[in-house]
Amino acid sequence: MICSKMAGLRFAERICYVTSYIWAANARCTRKNNPSHFAPFSGILNGTLHEFAVQENGGPRRLVDIIRIIPELSRNYFRSPSRRALFGGISLLGGFYVAQTISLSFGALGVNDVIAAVLCVLLTEYVTRFYYSRPKVTFPLALLNNFKMGFTYGLFIDAFKLAS
Repeated sequence: MICSKMAGLRFAERICYVTSYIWAANARCTRKNNPSHFAPFSGILNGTLHEFAVQENGGPRRLVDIIRIIPELSRNYFRSPSRRALFGGISLLGGFYVAQTISLSFGALGVNDVIAAVLCVLLTEYVTRFYYSRPKVTFPLALLNNFKMGFTYGLFIDAFKLAS
């Protein structure tokens, strides 16, 4: 009954509709019938059941609810192949930038070069092991691997600059 009426509604309208439906059906509040407190309820989003905490008077959502929906929002945002390619390229260039920065700062100072090199090698080896030990490659893991590739590429380019 609720799902058929909520088909064309936006997210905020769904929350208001579900809260009014639940409060009309229950006719009771939690925490000693005090309407100023938040009351948890179950809402329906895209056919799945989610739990939200919303004020009875239709006030703003709590910070916890916003944090809980961030993973779902990011999954929906990164479904587009063009966005995935864009952020993959940004990750690759970010790794290149970090490698150039590390190489420049430690190379100019002339101290702790060996420690910086060991940390760079450990970072790349750990990311490689982490990436290839997973049975399924997720998007954040692919971004981490792109960052590692850009980092390695940046170190190689800097080594070629020093050799010439």
